[in-house]
Amino acid sequence: MYSSPTPASGSRGLASSALKSAGLIDKDARMKDVSGDRPGGRKGASKFRSHRPRPIDAFKDHHAGSSRGAGRAATAGAKNLEVRGAAARVPTVGVKIVDVWRGFVNRRWNPETRFLNLESMLDDSELSKHGLLPPGAPGSTARESSVIFKVASELKPPVQTISLANNHIGSGQLLTTLAHYLPKIANLSLQNNDLKVWRDMDNISGRKGKLEHLKELIMIGNPLREIEVKNARADKYRSEMARRFPSLVMLDQEAIATIAFDAPGPSTASVTERRATATKFPYEMKPSFITGVQESVISNFLVRYFPLFDDQRAALLDAYHSSATFSFSVNTTIPARARIQGLHTQLPNQRKLDWSVWLNGGSRNLNRLGGGAGSDKAFNSLHLGSEAAMRAMSALPKTKHEISDSPEKFCIDAWPVGQGENLKLFISLHGQFTEEPSRGIRSFDRAFVLAPAPPGSRAKLNGWDVMILSDQWCIRSYSSHDAWRPGPMRVQAGEPLPPKQLPQQQSTLATPIPPQAPGHLQEALSTFGEPQRSLVLEICKRTGLNVKFAVDCLENNAWNLDGATANFEQVKGKLSRDAFL
Repeated sequence: MYSSPTPASGSRGLASSALKSAGLIDKDARMKDVSGDRPGGRKGASKFRSHRPRPIDAFKDHHAGSSRGAGRAATAGAKNLEVRGAAARVPTVGVKIVDVWRGFVNRRWNPETRFLNLESMLDDSELSKHGLLPPGAPGSTARESSVIFKVASELKPPVQTISLANNHIGSGQLLTTLAHYLPKIANLSLQNNDLKVWRDMDNISGRKGKLEHLKELIMIGNPLREIEVKNARADKYRSEMARRFPSLVMLDQEAIATIAFDAPGPSTASVTERRATATKFPYEMKPSFITGVQESVISNFLVRYFPLFDDQRAALLDAYHSSATFSFSVNTTIPARARIQGLHTQLPNQRKLDWSVWLNGGSRNLNRLGGGAGSDKAFNSLHLGSEAAMRAMSALPKTKHEISDSPEKFCIDAWPVGQGENLKLFISLHGQFTEEPSRGIRSFDRAFVLAPAPPGSRAKLNGWDVMILSDQWCIRSYSSHDAWRPGPMRVQAGEPLPPKQLPQQQSTLATPIPPQAPGHLQEALSTFGEPQRSLVLEICKRTGLNVKFAVDCLENNAWNLDGATANFEQVKGKLSRDAFL
């Protein structure tokens, strides 16, 4: 009943002739069905790009003169053509896109309160009229937000508060230029958007010059916040936000704890106001903590262990108890401070490092393993027994620990655990190593649980005073050893704090040279780093040997203090007077 009438024979030819006579076509061309360019009205894929105006073109047109679109509009406007029965279209090509965005921003701007309301932009009728896509709309890109923020940066007085609430923003990429064009905003609302991961927030934080004056931030209604709160990690969420925005006073309409010397001011305070904020923690970093154990026990163990671990791991078999456990885990995340300092890019060999050999070699990072098949991986990555530990270690990349040459790069804490016959020694070691053959640097944490080596045990027979019961090793992306340097601790990255001049900063095991020592002894000991220096000095005290013979005695006994002392007692009658001080 409502079907279109079939055109009479020859009607297409008559229509073509009529259009040609009117000057609307230059040659005889077959007319196409207006419902599509394929039989049946099916729309074929266009080979032409969309003519939807792009914001970046608008800025080019604004500065360079009339656009190509405007030129086409002017040409078309020279001869207005009207086809009877055709639907009317709203002419938009003559309107500069930048003027549309500028008008939109000006409508949303309140200069008295310095508040820019960019909420629910998708519902704005003027933007819809011109076919513009605001940030968060399907198909929008970072170009649209760049235009808005650039226009906002021209407002007077400068914007202090901006709300981007209810815009369905699901990627921090759309906010990348916010800090560039509006670096001094004090209050920002991202309420009821779709930001899900911390990387989204890193687009507006984390580096110098990014929203350093931000006092209030609202993230309510974003999955990033709601999931953390739902899983009882609200404190972690607030801590992460405070770390990214150290100037924050209010987070999600609640005061945030800050290290400061005055009470938090209101969020509407002037952005130029300066308030006294601590740049360092109230307590200073202390030297390493060692208690309840002789330092020589730790020195002997570490000085012997790491050279063997670096060059001959199989020789460590006797140092591990037959039922000892060994595991390693990998944390590939670059620490925030290291990222800010550019350590992962500025050091010459860091780009040569490859995590795959570690990740595929049995990393026991329980946060990554998860459940199901992860349970089997967690079980298989815990190596039980000395032989299994040696096999696992031998499959890992070669390392070089400068524990003797550069002791300041390591931090050692140690204390006894248990009591009586079950007395053990816990050692926590933080430091760095060079990975071979790339020569890149990684940081690590290592925890040992040691027990005295029983007489007649394989460990004791091979010169080990202690044996390893547990060995847990965490390999991390490199971060500077300044983190445990004794002295002030900075709250956030910035200009380095002046180092505190301590009587001794060499190491937790550093032994100062006695001021009463002879000049030649002081000079000889000054060439050694820790823990070698303390061992040499101790042998000199026990035996009266000079530095040269003390070093020979220690080297011949694998730097084992007790072994060197026993060896001296055996041969002291054969030594000449030149061997003594």
